[in-house]
Amino acid sequence: MNSLTQRSIFTGSILAAIAVALGAFGAHTLRPLLVTKYFDIFETAVRYQMYHALAFILFGLTLQYKALPKIIYFLFLIGIIIFSSTLYAIALGSLMENNPLKWLGAVTPLGGISLLSAWVLYAYYSVKK
Repeated sequence: MNSLTQRSIFTGSILAAIAVALGAFGAHTLRPLLVTKYFDIFETAVRYQMYHALAFILFGLTLQYKALPKIIYFLFLIGIIIFSSTLYAIALGSLMENNPLKWLGAVTPLGGISLLSAWVLYAYYSVKK
């Protein structure tokens, strides 16, 4: 197994474990504290983190059969960090007066663009000869 394969599978596994822990935290601790809108935002962050944790693992496994550029790994990583962390911050910020972190909603789409770019490049390089 090459180092990017190992790093991808490791990253995906750690992100998945964190997603499970945050999902449990949300369900058992945050649900009674957050209004539905912000709880839904938190759940979206957990869901996308888990999807992309699995994408890291898939990417790592794919590397055993096909050479793919490292940029895909970094786009997935940057995307999930920006996308999910801003949503987590917005949801948790709602516990403070006037949600001082609501402005992060303007940053969240940058994470989405990074994730979308990773998927498009993954598709492109998967069929490229």
